[in-house]
Amino acid sequence: MKDLTIKQVRQAAERIRGKAHITPVFTSDSLNHLAANEVFCKGEHLQKIGAFKFRGAYNAVSSLNQQQLQQGLITVSSGNHAQALALAGRLHHAKVHIVMPESASTIKKNAVKSYGADIHWCGNVQSEREKVLEEIQGRTGAYYIPPYDHPDIIAGQGTVALEMLEQISDLDAVVAPVGGGGLLAGVALTVKSLNPEIQVYGAEPLGADDAARSMKEGKRLPQLHPQTMADGLQTGLGEWNWAVIRDQVDGILTVEEQAIYDTTQFIWERMKQIVEPSGAVSLASVLSETFRKLHQGQRIGVVLSGGNVSLDFFHTTSNLDAVHRLG
Repeated sequence: MKDLTIKQVRQAAERIRGKAHITPVFTSDSLNHLAANEVFCKGEHLQKIGAFKFRGAYNAVSSLNQQQLQQGLITVSSGNHAQALALAGRLHHAKVHIVMPESASTIKKNAVKSYGADIHWCGNVQSEREKVLEEIQGRTGAYYIPPYDHPDIIAGQGTVALEMLEQISDLDAVVAPVGGGGLLAGVALTVKSLNPEIQVYGAEPLGADDAARSMKEGKRLPQLHPQTMADGLQTGLGEWNWAVIRDQVDGILTVEEQAIYDTTQFIWERMKQIVEPSGAVSLASVLSETFRKLHQGQRIGVVLSGGNVSLDFFHTTSNLDAVHRLG
């Protein structure tokens, strides 16, 4: 496995320039008081398609040759990567096929359709997804773009940190959510390349804690029956991603469902930003007692990774039940 470097991240930044948004940074006096730190929130929920995923998808598609683009593109995703690839493919005039579980949220299904991709429905079991993927790919010859476990994806996501460090000076730590690990790997690679003194943390739900367990054991462990409202973080770590996270991330912070729910509500009500639970996990970890024992009175960068959530989230019984059951 060839090492990723900051050079690939800088190349990705050039590819996405003028295509991806330069997302803003938010601050809040109330948040700083609660966190006992000066917190800077990178608003990737305002990125195209509503999540950081567009950066990696566009970089990966831009790296393909014309023949590969003519073959079409395909992926398996129930969420933000599906939207990101659909839009990136449309911008490159490439046909896009999305293998998507029927249980995917309506807001994400509709977004994928609006970008012109063909959706191929599958079940929720991994073997069912792989069967549909193999069938469609065999029939169309479409080129597979994975959601997170690929160097071009990681490099693209690393541009989040590249941008953040240009916008905010003298950070002491950066926190990003971790599911498959593309974002955290890209952030860690970039931050540690530019300033090794900055601490980098991953944040994940306690109910989907494969990254924390992997760091503790020193080897990549599978995701075991994830149970969390942060649906974007239920995926297990990818191989490429784990190699970077293992070597360059200072720690993984886990948070309970109640903290995820409360932080999502805080961001909506007090910061006036629509962020999905997966995107709020990083901030929830910064507000935790565990984090405050590590950092107080410092400058902390936090990635709010996405905002694709239905507006009735706080009135959905299943979410409230999840908090009471798992929190």
